Amino acid sequence: MEKQKIAVLGPGSWGTALAQVLNDNGHDVTLWGNIPAQIEELQTHHTNTHYFKDVVLDDKIKATLDLKEALADTDAILFVVPTKVTRLVAKQVAEMLDHKVIVMHASKGLEPGTHERLSTILEEEIPTDLRSEIVVVSGPSHAEETIVRDITLITAASKNHDAAKYVQELFSNNYFRLYTNSDVIGVETAGALKNIIAVGAGALHGLGYGDNAKAAVITRGLAEITRLGVKMGANPLTYSGLSGVGDLIVTGTSIHSRNWRAGDALGRGEKLEDIEKNMGMVIEGISTTKVAYEIAQELDVYMPITSAIYKVIYEGADVKESIINMMSNEFRSENEW
Repeated sequence: MEKQKIAVLGPGSWGTALAQVLNDNGHDVTLWGNIPAQIEELQTHHTNTHYFKDVVLDDKIKATLDLKEALADTDAILFVVPTKVTRLVAKQVAEMLDHKVIVMHASKGLEPGTHERLSTILEEEIPTDLRSEIVVVSGPSHAEETIVRDITLITAASKNHDAAKYVQELFSNNYFRLYTNSDVIGVETAGALKNIIAVGAGALHGLGYGDNAKAAVITRGLAEITRLGVKMGANPLTYSGLSGVGDLIVTGTSIHSRNWRAGDALGRGEKLEDIEKNMGMVIEGISTTKVAYEIAQELDVYMPITSAIYKVIYEGADVKESIINMMSNEFRSENEW
């Protein structure tokens, strides 16, 4: 692939790691953010120590506070901003963009209030004459491992195969590999909903439960997020892939996962506001739990793990008591939908 000019919007851990992947592939990369000290550090020292203490980025990766500058002459834009500000940033992009680009996003969540997926938000806010079909970049990936060039396999999903293929070629190299997928609903819901199950897996660990319980919550968690995703229009096979079970394993079993760490702290009895303050990063699983709970109520989908986590986070239910209540739920067949 010829050298492309890419704007990466959001210099958090994942945005920074993906910027490095693109730079490794010979592309011209600009990171845009709105925190002056962070952008100054990236531009001057080529570090992002809030997320990566020992990583120095290639000095060819540029950083800017000026969105118009970041978007100038770009071939593609990658949104990696928190779910709650995706719409706001998309509006700003639509105002400043003056040519057609490939639009990608690598965030995982559902918008509070509207319950919308992130690709839907981008479709609504960026006019069709300025963008491709949206491409979702999602899968089992810790930024902490990608930044040190550990092997990572993820998915590029789009309704348009050519757009997905472009993104596959844009990112893929000898340590980072993408597979294409046309099931945008499945890939996005899998990426968002697995964060909830990761909170639950962390809570079990915090309470002192072992591997049996961990396997149970991940497996039954996959069943319930598949139920909801299929009701929303997804292909059930997607949940057996990288963006489904793959992402659930990596997020539900690792200390790198902020959702797992948040659940672990809840299980140990810490208060949610303290957990969020100490994390220093957005915990998408917290807001996604509320959205998923509301959608499940609306579509009449049985989601006992999500409901239990919702009650702990939003209604102050006791974590251990919630687990005991789940174990007392009605008996069901494993394949029951």
